[in-house]
Amino acid sequence: MSMLPPAKSLLFMLCLFASSAMAISLDDLSNQDATNGLKAALEKGSLAAVAKLGVHNGFLNNDKVKIQLPPILEQARPLLKMTGRGQQLDELVVSMNHAAEAAVPMAKPLLLNAVRSMSVADAKQILTGGDTSVTNFFRDKTSAQLAVMFLPMVKKVTDRSDLSAKYNSAMGQASNLGLASQQATVEDYVTQRALDGLFTMIAEEEKAIRRDPIGTGNKIIGKVFGALR
Repeated sequence: MSMLPPAKSLLFMLCLFASSAMAISLDDLSNQDATNGLKAALEKGSLAAVAKLGVHNGFLNNDKVKIQLPPILEQARPLLKMTGRGQQLDELVVSMNHAAEAAVPMAKPLLLNAVRSMSVADAKQILTGGDTSVTNFFRDKTSAQLAVMFLPMVKKVTDRSDLSAKYNSAMGQASNLGLASQQATVEDYVTQRALDGLFTMIAEEEKAIRRDPIGTGNKIIGKVFGALR
């Protein structure tokens, strides 16, 4: 049997190594590796989402999470603009988005605590739960508490910017036009949209990790999420 030249022999060995690495499956991962990889991915994704949203214009300049007017005000916009309220509506949108960006950084410790307290059952659910399982984990574990945390911060901003008065005024005008129905307060509306935006961005980070786990630069994330591909 002929021997391969040294260069070809080395190439052959590298190909074998690459093939074996690609063949890693969930069954090959230890529980410790799987848990560590998931925790690293959850921490990375959640902190990245907070960092992108909790800055000046983090919501306003991101079409995926930008807080728009409540549907009833959007419906009334053409008529309200005719009554000279167009600028007020534009200012309302800007103020609501700034209120959300002020609240989001408060999520960081709660998200990290959810990661650190992840159970084996949580890990199994994430590993087998599909492409949005990380986002679902955070939503299930933190959304109720985050709403309680966000609301006072949102109200603080809305009170300072007189947002409540602007919102109620716009709602009153829409009501006079026969278009408004019962609506939540501006604080409740912004709080819910802020939460929706946060989980939307966590989902975006999750997709990025699943699409290119090696590209995260984290070996354990690459190993675990590479095994899910």
